[in-house]
Amino acid sequence: MSGEFILPRAASKGDPLRLAVLISGGGSGLSSLLKHQSSEGRNHRTVLILSDRIDAGGLEFGRESGIRTLAIQLPSEPDLEKRRLLHEQEIHEALTSYDTELIVLSGYMRILTPWFVGKWKGRIVNIHPSLLPDFPGAHAHRDVLSAGVSTTGCTVHLVDEGVDSGPILAHREVPVMPDDDEASLQERVKRAEHLLYPSIIDLLALGEISI
Repeated sequence: MSGEFILPRAASKGDPLRLAVLISGGGSGLSSLLKHQSSEGRNHRTVLILSDRIDAGGLEFGRESGIRTLAIQLPSEPDLEKRRLLHEQEIHEALTSYDTELIVLSGYMRILTPWFVGKWKGRIVNIHPSLLPDFPGAHAHRDVLSAGVSTTGCTVHLVDEGVDSGPILAHREVPVMPDDDEASLQERVKRAEHLLYPSIIDLLALGEISI
């Protein structure tokens, strides 16, 4: 782990923290966050919704809410590492142009490079569908079921240069049922995610979380 985590400022309802939400798919977590923000005055607001896919269904939530939405796809560069960096440079420019103060990863399926993390370290938060450090990676529900454990859940954590390895901010437990398959377990964990994530973003924006 390299570099220091610099957490976002403590904000207020009068001067809310400016969030950018990064998605890759349907955006159910984004939808729950937007509902949370609109339910009463919050000390954070979403100013940008950004996807790596032009067909990401979650972009529609932003359009319906009058929030700026962008789809920034991978450039047509043959060199893999250069392609990743060019892509992230474009994302970084978009984030800074909207004065982003906290990046919220919500079903964003790309692994961020150390270059990008270094620019935002402490100001990128993610939710993972297991009780980290157990079952990191892209197939958490499959791995949970294969392991035969009775409890799983979700984890909010800050993003570092590794994969699902940054400082843990909160857990929420979810039971694994005997008849669960990946789809049913995913749905139950999602409901927990939609409660936990906005509440931890509240605390981050209040300056009430330390690491």
